[in-house]
Amino acid sequence: MNRREGAASLGPMRVLGLFVVAGTLLCCLGFPSGAHALSTGERAPEIGLQDLDGKVVKMADLRGKVVLIDFWATWCKPCKAELPVLQKLQKKYGSDLVVVAVSVDRDPSKVRAFLKELGVSVRAVVDAEHRVAGRYAPPKMPSSYIADGKGIIKFVHEGFKAADAATFDREIKSLIAK
Repeated sequence: MNRREGAASLGPMRVLGLFVVAGTLLCCLGFPSGAHALSTGERAPEIGLQDLDGKVVKMADLRGKVVLIDFWATWCKPCKAELPVLQKLQKKYGSDLVVVAVSVDRDPSKVRAFLKELGVSVRAVVDAEHRVAGRYAPPKMPSSYIADGKGIIKFVHEGFKAADAATFDREIKSLIAK
């Protein structure tokens, strides 16, 4: 193979394999960025992206509500289990909770189809250029940040397992009660 052939000569299976490896590393290791991973007590950074309905998500507009900001991707297996849980929490708490699902995928139509397949209708944005992910620096996929009504991050979660659903519920309930 000479230099000009490049990736085209690798074949579709090798290219697919490279994407799988890259996705797995991203899932396990999170986003490389110059920003530090956010922790509790910090102000939730601005989102400032259009949701799938075309409305810009601004943290200032969400003041007074508990906000769960979740970073996820269509290729992330734990994300697929987590998103329906977030949908149930949104339904349970109604207008007291806003779930913002930040997809790091590049294709909004793929994100829309994925959410439809799961039956999930939370507020979703596509962070194709990873500007928002760069501000939050999620350590792995999924990563969730729960902010109080003043926009201060009170809880941070890395990854997802079934037992986390009860933890999310308890944390959200405690913030709504304040």
